[in-house]
Amino acid sequence: MPQRLSRRRFLSQTAGLGCTLAASPVWTPVTFAAAPWETRLVVIILRGGMDALDVIQPYGDPDYAALRRTLKGGPETGAADLDGFYALHPALMPLRPLWDRAELGFVHAVSTPYRDKRSHFDGQDLLEAGTAGLDGRTDGWLNRLLQTVPGAGPRTAFALGRDDMKLLRGPAGVSNWSPEANLVMSPQAERLAGLVMQEDPLFHTALNEALDLSRAEMGGTRLADQLDEGIDEKMAPMTIPQPQKGRMHRQIAAFAARQLRRDTRVASFSINGWDTHSRQKAGLRAALGRLAETILEVQTGVGPDVWSKTAIVALTEFGRTVRENGTGGTDHGTGGAMVLAGGAIRGGRVQGHWPGLKEADLYARRDLMPTADVRAQVAWILRDVAGLDQTTLENTIFPGVDMGANPKLLR
Repeated sequence: MPQRLSRRRFLSQTAGLGCTLAASPVWTPVTFAAAPWETRLVVIILRGGMDALDVIQPYGDPDYAALRRTLKGGPETGAADLDGFYALHPALMPLRPLWDRAELGFVHAVSTPYRDKRSHFDGQDLLEAGTAGLDGRTDGWLNRLLQTVPGAGPRTAFALGRDDMKLLRGPAGVSNWSPEANLVMSPQAERLAGLVMQEDPLFHTALNEALDLSRAEMGGTRLADQLDEGIDEKMAPMTIPQPQKGRMHRQIAAFAARQLRRDTRVASFSINGWDTHSRQKAGLRAALGRLAETILEVQTGVGPDVWSKTAIVALTEFGRTVRENGTGGTDHGTGGAMVLAGGAIRGGRVQGHWPGLKEADLYARRDLMPTADVRAQVAWILRDVAGLDQTTLENTIFPGVDMGANPKLLR
């Protein structure tokens, strides 16, 4: 009599084949939920502390040049003049056509309520929690958004990439995907998994949806078809392909775009490389290049119709010091900036109240003084995207925030 193969035994025996069902993000139970709104929201966390003064350069401030001797920007250094006061870092020049069409914008001198300690980990936790302090809250503001909107389901939002996206953590269902997590199964492995899961409706449904998602990302082909096209037959029955080096940000953006063309309305991921303590010129240029490529990949992938309904919001945990350090870089600061892009954005302008760069105007006489809470800016975007009322935004999504006047960031 053949031995019955349990789901527990199946999982333990397949662990050595390159992945486990629990570890592979494409095995997250997925349902195709009806979209509760039309605008697409892409939230990008810029991990490391982006230097706002180098990205959107306030060359019109009379104190700017003396503070940035080797990192000085402005039109005379190749930056693109935006409005006679601010200039755009040369690495973002591929996005200049978006600025000219009012599909790119910035909000300067913003920050979370985080002050003084300047820890990346705490700063990012507070940014993604959306709270006023590190009070141990484990859910993120995007997940709280999904909890309040009728009709939202796991496929409504995607957390993308390797990093733990805490702003989507919480009880609301969210789908996860990473470029390394395309599940490839041989026909034999698919049949075996189907037999194991057939008596468990939840696992059986999750298996079928995970395989459908994986095939869609491989152009709808099965492993047997790929073998006919010359893929190595020694491939393990279940593997996780590795991404091409240096292209992960574009792979994530392309995947996000494909989902946003369908029922997905929220995608979130991070771009690293913003911690520019030394050799900032090279490091920031590379990071901004990745950001520009990501935004343009989303634009191309969603197509003109969806792009007109897309809002990309890029946030960082804090800014950097206004003065250079001795190694051609800047240290952890306070006030930073938001980057906004998309056809739904009211762009072509740098918003925010500029505090000035005189020493007396700086925060702790070293950092750009924040003049607005970044949570309030995002709250207004969420109001326009999801139609939430101000009370819900100030009490539930961003507890304790004062949204203030509407900055009208969306069209």
